[in-house]
Amino acid sequence: MCEAFLNPSVKDNSTTEGQRRKTQIRIAVLVWKSYLCGLFSAMLTVTHIVGILLTVGLLLVIGVMSGRKVKDARGFAIGGKAGSWMVCGIIMGTLVGGQSTIGTSQMAYCYGLSAWLFSAGVALGSLILGLVYTVPLRRSGCMTLAEIIAKEYGHKAETIGSLLCMTGMFISIVSQVIASTAMMTSMFEMEHTVAAVLSAALIAAFVFFGGIRSAGLGGILKLVLLYVASLTAAVVVWRLSGSIGNVYDSLHEVMETPTIADLNGLSTSESIDHRYANPVGRGVAKDIGSAISLILGVLATQTYAQGIWAARSDRHARRGAVWSALLVPVIGAACTLIGLYMRGHYITHEEQAALLAAGEQVPEGVRVIAHTAEVFPRFILDNCPAWIGGIVLGTLFVTILGGGSGLTLGTATILVRDVFSNIPRRDGGHYGESKSLYRFSIVFLVGMALLVSLLNNRTLINELGFLSLGLRATALLVPLSAALFMPGRFKRYEVIMSMVVGCVTMIAASSLSLPGDAIFWGMGSELLIMAAASVYRKHSH
Repeated sequence: MCEAFLNPSVKDNSTTEGQRRKTQIRIAVLVWKSYLCGLFSAMLTVTHIVGILLTVGLLLVIGVMSGRKVKDARGFAIGGKAGSWMVCGIIMGTLVGGQSTIGTSQMAYCYGLSAWLFSAGVALGSLILGLVYTVPLRRSGCMTLAEIIAKEYGHKAETIGSLLCMTGMFISIVSQVIASTAMMTSMFEMEHTVAAVLSAALIAAFVFFGGIRSAGLGGILKLVLLYVASLTAAVVVWRLSGSIGNVYDSLHEVMETPTIADLNGLSTSESIDHRYANPVGRGVAKDIGSAISLILGVLATQTYAQGIWAARSDRHARRGAVWSALLVPVIGAACTLIGLYMRGHYITHEEQAALLAAGEQVPEGVRVIAHTAEVFPRFILDNCPAWIGGIVLGTLFVTILGGGSGLTLGTATILVRDVFSNIPRRDGGHYGESKSLYRFSIVFLVGMALLVSLLNNRTLINELGFLSLGLRATALLVPLSAALFMPGRFKRYEVIMSMVVGCVTMIAASSLSLPGDAIFWGMGSELLIMAAASVYRKHSH
């Protein structure tokens, strides 16, 4: 039989030709399965792998097909004919990224219910964007937020605001690379550096070809898949636990272990409840301040404004933003529930080492994860059927990549329109008119984010998100709002001084861990400078 299989010219009277072909196919499948299992972690099955590859591949195809309909740089950056769902896809494609999914589950694992404030903050920001800022933004006739500032306060203010805003957005791109890398290392048997490089390459590829159109179409597909994934995961948690009370009971059993409690700064049952069952468990000033920074940061982020500009009408833009605001909190709630469940059933390698050093054993039925960023993917791998898990993991992976690609496109647009467009070409044109420059900027930004992520891979993902959105808000929101709603009220040097001082103050407050959220210090100093300048001019006249 084996000789007949290895050499088809040898006849085997006991086996028909059809049977030999079936045997060959069966062996080929086993060979490929063994090969794939050698590449991927033992936790993944072929079904998982197929689901991941199909989902990621579908989004890449959308990007390439979208690129065929992009005729110029303006079409690459903002399009202009998007309906309400396309606008919703553009906004949610970036709003719901690694920070809103993996980051939220990670924060819920560490801090409990306060993790949901991330989703609540970005949802409120999207609501205000749709109801208050849509019409003024669209009537400005600009392609970037900094261009609006330039019309009112000059190109120097535009350049400074652009660089400061880009810094904030760049931090978010870094967080997406970290989230994607954590997911890859939790699923695939590959080195951290290899996973980071692959993550960065895929983030760039998702938006490289089709620009804003691919971000929008991909966002719609991702929205549908993500809702299925999040709700499926929430149902699985409910099936495994039976009630939210049981989720907290399991959490208490783990966190009341003396060694683990001490390692996490917890000593009593009351402190456990205060951290994990309290919506402001990190402190009222800290959590509410973080939520405010998210709200304001959404209003000052280029990518979300591009979604508004991409709409075919004010009505479509407003609807798309409002739908995003209504849809985001549900996903955040599901991811928070997953994080709470995992805290009661999984400990980290660091906690395991502390237990063993103290001569204690890992609690019965409790598993171990390498890092808190692995909370969401490990939940899917260990608790969902393979065919569901493959779809969910693929969706989650696309969510991270889509969020990163949307932020990258927004940052690249600022770089091209507000920096490179001021550099003349020999033929008399401007670099801002080149699609190639947009694509070069995307590759450059993702490459830099890769380098930074490799140096900061242990940072909490949502902490980077809070810092990023807060910095964007401090850099642009006050001068942007003044230009849109109070034109002619302030002088350009006042605006420039307020932006620089505000951002420096915020970064200093964050570095020094001053009381409250850093955005209060940054925007407070910014508003104080502009108010003082306004009073001084009034009295000087």
